Amino acid sequence: MNAISEFNLSYLLLAQRLIQDSEAEGMFRLGISQEIARLIAVLTPAQLIKLSRTNLLLCRFRFDDHVLLSSLAAGPSQHDLQQMQMAILLSAQPVEAIN
Repeated sequence: MNAISEFNLSYLLLAQRLIQDSEAEGMFRLGISQEIARLIAVLTPAQLIKLSRTNLLLCRFRFDDHVLLSSLAAGPSQHDLQQMQMAILLSAQPVEAIN
């Protein structure tokens, strides 16, 4: 439980920093909607801590495609073209939304 809470807090802090630096880039990198990004951006430290204390991971892998995950894991090193190809493939996946 403690490990999940620590991971959640680290993720939320990173997400908040990415979004505050550049909302569009943060949304793209995190795979989240503008609505969620704006909620994360304005959370107070106390709210971040409270939210992180759940027993569920707040982030999820965006790799629902076996081929995509295998290609990322199989390569010994990634060069710029490979990273760009992965970014294009990931950008085609739907973002998270509040339901």
